[in-house]
Amino acid sequence: MKMNVSTSMPVISFKPIVLSAPDRGEDLQVRVSAPAAGSQLPMIIFSHGFGWSMDGYAPLVDYWAAHGFVVIQPTHLDSRTLNLPPDDSRTPLIWRFRVEDLKLILDQLDRIEAAVPGLSGRLDRSRIAAAGHSWGGQTVSMLLGARVLDAHGEPGEDMSDSRIRAGLLLSTTGLGGADLSPFAAEHFPFMNPSFSAMRTPTLVVAGDHDQSRLSTRGPDWFTDPYFLSPGSKSLLTLFGAEHMLGGISGYHAAETTDENPERVAFLRQLTWSYLRDALDLDNSSWLEARKALEESPHPLGRIESKQD
Repeated sequence: MKMNVSTSMPVISFKPIVLSAPDRGEDLQVRVSAPAAGSQLPMIIFSHGFGWSMDGYAPLVDYWAAHGFVVIQPTHLDSRTLNLPPDDSRTPLIWRFRVEDLKLILDQLDRIEAAVPGLSGRLDRSRIAAAGHSWGGQTVSMLLGARVLDAHGEPGEDMSDSRIRAGLLLSTTGLGGADLSPFAAEHFPFMNPSFSAMRTPTLVVAGDHDQSRLSTRGPDWFTDPYFLSPGSKSLLTLFGAEHMLGGISGYHAAETTDENPERVAFLRQLTWSYLRDALDLDNSSWLEARKALEESPHPLGRIESKQD
C-alpha cells in the first residue's frame, strides 16, 4: 500500500535527561529523539509497556522523529532497568506514578528543551500528542480523560491534561470487572477503567489476534477504548496482529510473537498520518492514507471512525 509521507530526516537522540522527582523515590530519566533540522516541531510523549524503558520502541520512535516529531520517552518505575522489588511500597501505585511521570514531562518542557543540544526554540508547545503501548496505553488514556473505577464502580480522580491534543492507544486494555481474568483481578485491581469521559481525539490500534491472559474476552477487549468513549475517535484493526503489532517494541525484541516488518511499516505510516491530522499539521495525509487502505487489494487492516 503506497502512502505519501514527508522526506526522512537525520535524527538526534539524547539521553538521559534527569528530572527531579522527590515523591517518586527515583528521579525520572527521559530520552528525546528529534529531527536534526526544522522548527515549530510537534511532540509525542510515549509511555512504554510493562518492563520496558526509554530505550524501547525504536521502530516507531525513529520513524516519527525522522518525519518531523520530537518524541519524549520516560522510563517508568516498572522498567526492568530499575528492578523494583515486588514488595516495594510503590508497587501498588505504579499506575499513578506512570501518569505523574507524563505530567512531570509536560511541566518540565523548558528543562528538557534546554538539555538537548540544538533543540532550544524549536518546539511547538501547542501541538502535543501522547502515545502508549499496552500498560502505557492505559497510562496515556488517563491523560485523555479515562478514569479508574473503585471497588464500588465509582470513578476516581480525573487526571486528564488539556495540554494533550491527541492520543494514540496501541494494544490498550479494555474494561475491568468481570472482563478481567482471575490473575488480573488479583494483581492489577487498577485495571478497571471507564472511558466515558475520554473525549480527546484518539486513534485506537488493536490486533485481531491479540488474545490476552489478563481478560476473559477475546481480541475485541482491546477495542473498548474506541467503542466506549465519546468524541472524535478512530479504530485501526490490524489483521493477524498480536500484542506487539508485528514488532513495534524493538528491532530485535524477543517478546514479539507475530513478527511482521510490513505490518510495522504500515502502522508507523498510519499513526504518523493520523497525528499530523489530529494536531492540525495538514488535512490531507490521513485522508490519503485511509483512501489508500480502502483501495488496497490486500489490506493489512481496516479503519473505522466516529464523531459523537
